[in-house]
Amino acid sequence: MAVLVVPSLSVRDARIAFGGYLVADRLFFEAPAGQTTCLLGRSGVGKTSLLRHLAGLLPGTTRAAPLAYMAQQDRLLPWLGVLDNVLLGYRLRGDEAARRAAEPRARALLAEVGLGGRLNALPRTLSGGMRQRAALARTLCEDRPVILMDEPFAQLDAVTRLDLQDLAVRLLAGRTAVLVTHDPLEALRVGHEVRVLHGSPFTVGPAIVPPGPMPRDPADPVLLALQARLIRDLRGAA
Repeated sequence: MAVLVVPSLSVRDARIAFGGYLVADRLFFEAPAGQTTCLLGRSGVGKTSLLRHLAGLLPGTTRAAPLAYMAQQDRLLPWLGVLDNVLLGYRLRGDEAARRAAEPRARALLAEVGLGGRLNALPRTLSGGMRQRAALARTLCEDRPVILMDEPFAQLDAVTRLDLQDLAVRLLAGRTAVLVTHDPLEALRVGHEVRVLHGSPFTVGPAIVPPGPMPRDPADPVLLALQARLIRDLRGAA
């Protein structure tokens, strides 16, 4: 069995511009190897731009390591069923043996996100939350050492959101993950560390390290106090 090599992600003295707008300049940022780093910040500050920079999706950037990227939009192909959408990466790479080997994992992931009975359903028959769950399963099915996720739980109801946060913690264990969210409590539940983006061009604040193992209890008074601190921090960034 191949050994999964898990790298850290580093940004050193970077300049990020998008559409003629300077998003970040002389930026330094590191996501530790084998940990989940959550990014918080007000809308438009540049969280998605940083994620796309890490993914090598912006002009002048390169992909640092094999990774899976989950965008805000589910991007399911409308003519494929749920299972085929989850296995799409293997199909696009033309590796039929790998696709067959990954199918049991895809089926298990779909069962865990509550779509085990909708394997052949087309995206148009699914709710927005179900499509989001299928996109999450597709990202995790890639089995990459680096996972980048942009608001992966945004369209889910509160209970499903908590359940899938728990699932993500389990399946991301030992991988390097960067997760963008607008929800401070979500970041505190699932992240080894939380970083807040401020300003224009943005800077990345120091790491906030919540105590205890993940997924953390959302009713923990320590976590709620940290949530209040983060909200004050974010409001102060207005």
